[in-house]
Amino acid sequence: MGFRPQFSSALLTDLYELTMLQAYFEERMCDVAVFSLFVRRLPDRRNYLLAGGLDDVLAFLETLRFDQAAIAYLDSLRRFSDRFLHHLEEFRFTGDVYAVPEGTPIFADEPVLEVAAPIGEAQLIETFAMNQIHLQTVLASKAARVVDAAQGRQIVDFGFRRMHGIDAGMKGVRAFHIAGVSATSNVAAGQAYGLRVAGTLAHSYIQAHDDEYEAFRTFARLNPDTVLLVDTYDTLAGIRKVIDLSRELGPDFRVHAVRLDSGDLCDLAFRARRLLDDAGLRAVEIFASGGLNEDEIGRLVAAGAPIDGFGVGADMGVSADAPSLDIVYKLVEYAGRGRMKLSTGKVVLPGRKQIFRVERDGVADHDVVGRRDEAPCGRSLLQHVMKEGVRLPEGQVTLDDARARARTELGRLPPRLRGIQPASPPYRVDISAALAEEADKLRKVLKF
Repeated sequence: MGFRPQFSSALLTDLYELTMLQAYFEERMCDVAVFSLFVRRLPDRRNYLLAGGLDDVLAFLETLRFDQAAIAYLDSLRRFSDRFLHHLEEFRFTGDVYAVPEGTPIFADEPVLEVAAPIGEAQLIETFAMNQIHLQTVLASKAARVVDAAQGRQIVDFGFRRMHGIDAGMKGVRAFHIAGVSATSNVAAGQAYGLRVAGTLAHSYIQAHDDEYEAFRTFARLNPDTVLLVDTYDTLAGIRKVIDLSRELGPDFRVHAVRLDSGDLCDLAFRARRLLDDAGLRAVEIFASGGLNEDEIGRLVAAGAPIDGFGVGADMGVSADAPSLDIVYKLVEYAGRGRMKLSTGKVVLPGRKQIFRVERDGVADHDVVGRRDEAPCGRSLLQHVMKEGVRLPEGQVTLDDARARARTELGRLPPRLRGIQPASPPYRVDISAALAEEADKLRKVLKF
């Protein structure tokens, strides 16, 4: 496709991953390393994060290859030896992946995934794994807040045109679906993921006609079950024209809804509903859009505004209030020995881990991050999703399965976490005694 630059997918990495990979190769360092990917802290106003992006990471690992174009480009950089470049021709990912399934609520300092593979393989994939987990977790977490604020009313994604590039625009729709968004305006994403697409007309269509009523009549004839945009000139006058159209068309009138896109949406929704009901058009729904986010939707819902659905664009598409996470991918074990980082504010706990979710009467009470080999004290969240470079059944989950999981898992959270206001108290995450003891022992060794 002409609008896309040509590149080899194996080069979706940072340069230092490749320089380290060559160093491991020259030093013959090939023992198994374990890397843990986690978020150090939750952004402000986030009570949880909703895990996303795993499927794309696993697909990347299954197909990771250095083609001849990639080898030739790396050779042109004059940084890599012929021996190393020849080694890359046979490079494959042969490791194991343990991960929290997509659609699972997670918290700070909990491993979203852990990779166990020969150190060069585990190192190289850092950039791609972080990129995909970060993007889709950010957007799924934002969308979950929007869906929660709507209290059962449908949410349609309108964000593609303002999202940060094509990959974000596509993968974002995937994350939105996991979080419970009803439909998207992005037609390519609808094709790619088998999702419902939604959209009707813009103000430009109305403006292009000399008469608003004629625009409504023509469009409704061509698209009988449409949503008519009524605020191009005067919102309530637009509603009255829709009512006039219903009288003209009689039984052939099948307009599904009217859309409010500007002004005081709460007041206009009440007034529009009254006009429609008085005209016998109780089946015509009201859809609202225009700079919406979870706070504004929550305000409209709390006020009892008779709005049946919301179109949400840029604010959800870029997670405007929390567009990034403090996400990291850190070495925690090499050659069978735990590894730590003791940098101020950036301590990394050693070894392979598990997250145990402790529940009371079906509701999450707190989590415990422990050693993977210790006796469980709750429901284990990390699953073995890839073995020796091949997906296991746990890693072959459909997008609808991930959506269903999100609905179930979010329903298991305490109500205070599911709201859009900061939870008080926040959710508790403990470190197990066994993991704390292992970290203390290693800390003493490292403080030489």
